[in-house]
Amino acid sequence: MKSKLPIEVTRFKEIREKYNFTQQTFAETLGIKSSTADIERGKSKISGSIVVELMEQFKVNPLWLYGKSNQKELSTTVNTAPKILTVTPENNDGIVLVNVKAAAGYPHNIQDLDWYEELPAFTLPLPEYRNATYRGFQVEGDSMLPGLHPKEWVLGKSVENVNMLNNHAICVVVLHDSVLVKKVQKHDNNEQLSLISLNPEYPPITINTFDIQELWEVKSKISMELDGDAGNIALSQIQQSITELKNEIQYLKNK
Repeated sequence: MKSKLPIEVTRFKEIREKYNFTQQTFAETLGIKSSTADIERGKSKISGSIVVELMEQFKVNPLWLYGKSNQKELSTTVNTAPKILTVTPENNDGIVLVNVKAAAGYPHNIQDLDWYEELPAFTLPLPEYRNATYRGFQVEGDSMLPGLHPKEWVLGKSVENVNMLNNHAICVVVLHDSVLVKKVQKHDNNEQLSLISLNPEYPPITINTFDIQELWEVKSKISMELDGDAGNIALSQIQQSITELKNEIQYLKNK
């Protein structure tokens, strides 16, 4: 009677067949000197170095390989949720404001509760700001012109992981050494992102997803400046349209 092979052997073979490798090519891919035939017959054990290669190259969950889990692949999702939540004395989610100066130290104090308590915070009694975590960041520089001006504030809603992010959304991206406000373009494998400035003078930046500490999708902005010229331009356009309409009416009357 033929003995039953260990589950790791069966699943090892399953991986090879999934990617259409021969025993020889799979061995070469994993750095095994000979073919994988002895492993698949149960004559050779799967070494630790082979398990590492399976993890790195094929995202194989070692617990699944040895029958301890039903999840075949390792999760590549990076947790980008806020590391600290703040609440008001009324037990509501507080919107902490991080100005340009504070943003310089934000990545290094991201889990320091005492540091957060030094920052101003407020709440908004609007339904869209309930049951969600928001944070305010001040815009630095002109890379997001004309959409966002220097010294304006953006309010970002927390994003737990990149998979939950709307593609091409404007976000506050907290890296290990900086805080950036950019338009985010997701790559197919979600392992990298392109950070795009609205100002065409600034080239896109490509980052690895695992370099992100926190991710905030911008939902609104607070501006201290009013563009008085915008109203004048709109009024002049209306006046021009009225003049053109009057001319057309007069033309029809004279026909």
